[in-house]
Amino acid sequence: MHLVVPSDDFAAAWREAHAEWGPGFHEDGFGLTADDDVESAQGFSDWVERLRVDAECTYRWIVQGERVVGGIALRHDSHELADRLGHLGYGVRPSERGRGVASWAVREMLRLAADVGMARVTAVCEVDNAASIATLERAGGERVDFIGSAVRFSIPVP
Repeated sequence: MHLVVPSDDFAAAWREAHAEWGPGFHEDGFGLTADDDVESAQGFSDWVERLRVDAECTYRWIVQGERVVGGIALRHDSHELADRLGHLGYGVRPSERGRGVASWAVREMLRLAADVGMARVTAVCEVDNAASIATLERAGGERVDFIGSAVRFSIPVP
């Protein structure tokens, strides 16, 4: 597996992963919003460029072979949503879950967090998402508090 910078080169592979999730914008870690047009070539390219130039968030796609198996984002401390949504956001396509993809990607992004000078990162997930809770705990995360139906973790950066 590799973490790659979002690229037009992976358009077909990304769309295949997106189709597996089904309609909507629920693929955490991809920075996808309702305003993004990922169906047209120009829209996809514009979205990828927005991700690449975002100075407050680092986006990476999790790629294995020719397949996009997930996405992960590291919101930097200056990011306006870091306090509420956490520094880390990630998603793994349904067919790839349960294989350690998220745990691997979180460890890799913690290295990137160290490179940008972060000492701790926050991650938030739904209280009923046992797989994500286990992933964050394996990464050294400690439960900090609950926000509605979400639990917030603090993870030391190695």
